[in-house]
Amino acid sequence: MSPSTELPVHLVPASLAGLGGPDRPWLLGEAGRLLEDATASRAQEGGFGWLDADGRRDPAHGRPLWITTRMTHCFALGHLLGRPGDGELVDHGLAALTDTRPGGHRDGEHGGWFTDPDDPDAPKGAYGHAFVILAGASATAAGRAGGRELLSDALEVSERRFWDDEAGAVVEEWDRTFTALDPYRGANANMHTTEAYLAAADATGDRLWRDRALRIATRIIDTGARARAWRVPEHFAADWTEQPDYNRDAPAHPFRPYGATPGHGLEWARLLLHLEASLAADGILDAGPSGAHAWLREAAVGLFDRALADGWDREHGGICYTTDWDGTPVVAQHFHWVTCEGIATAALLYRVTGEPRFAQWYRQMWEYAQAHFLDGRPGWQMEVDPDGAPSAVTWDGRPDTYHALQLCLIPLLPLTPVFASALAG
Repeated sequence: MSPSTELPVHLVPASLAGLGGPDRPWLLGEAGRLLEDATASRAQEGGFGWLDADGRRDPAHGRPLWITTRMTHCFALGHLLGRPGDGELVDHGLAALTDTRPGGHRDGEHGGWFTDPDDPDAPKGAYGHAFVILAGASATAAGRAGGRELLSDALEVSERRFWDDEAGAVVEEWDRTFTALDPYRGANANMHTTEAYLAAADATGDRLWRDRALRIATRIIDTGARARAWRVPEHFAADWTEQPDYNRDAPAHPFRPYGATPGHGLEWARLLLHLEASLAADGILDAGPSGAHAWLREAAVGLFDRALADGWDREHGGICYTTDWDGTPVVAQHFHWVTCEGIATAALLYRVTGEPRFAQWYRQMWEYAQAHFLDGRPGWQMEVDPDGAPSAVTWDGRPDTYHALQLCLIPLLPLTPVFASALAG
């Protein structure tokens, strides 16, 4: 069942009309379809699992924490959109994330959450724990019992185990017992922690989390990406020295690929715009080009322009997965999530700048997405070759609902608060 075409939020119809592309009924209808397809990910043993290319649960991939948490977040959005049954799916996710019994997602012995409850001895990472925060924040905004408690617990674990106050960022990964810390530091986990902290700030009203999101963004983007012509440095040593050759022998790694990742540049750009709006809503954003936080808008535009200058395939369309540090494509496959972030960021840049070029990119990327990732099967195709043929170099199946779902909502929602808090009004 699709959501109503009337949303309980302040929409931006002028911006949507100026963008062109899909209209509000189509966007909401597609959001409903994605959520309906995603119900197949429900795992009887708790949480949510991986979907294969036909939209069926694939137990061989286990129940990764990032899937259970993302789906809990997605169904919280569905509940706020008025979809019957999605509230119960949020509760199903919350139950799994608070279950300390064998097979549950919560580690009752050592704390934190298992990267996959079917592999309890695997290391525990900031990436998955960021999504626990996001799930808790969205469940809180959706008014589900246990959501606020999960959010509070997740923030406490993030504070105690992952936040490095001296660095102004999060560390990456511990062993199960939280005694051995991996020396690797990563931008990807910090990007999603930025996302989670913004959602937590909205759900709790505590500005600390927004301020920490700003500190992370300052380190990774204003310092790191600025120095690399707006290509985001992804990998660091324990002392935060950049490691530009990291994973050169594994360039298509799903979470730690070699080189620059245009999709992350686009995603960071969007997060900076949410952060800018959040600061402005609190009345502390210095106005004008010389203000203390004027770099946020500058960086968002710079990241967007760099990602498309390097990554856009001028022959076939679409955006490559990774490039070398001179902008030469390394992994040429086109991933749906990269295009989703490009479309979403183009929509927000058009809204805040009014520049027609962003609307043009919005329409062009939507045309590519509809031609190559929406194929009549459940969800969206994860990955295609440059010529548009389905590919599985990095991703098989269709485990990711959250990027496409959020894309369908971003043109309809305010920049702040984000997602669930906006839908909750």
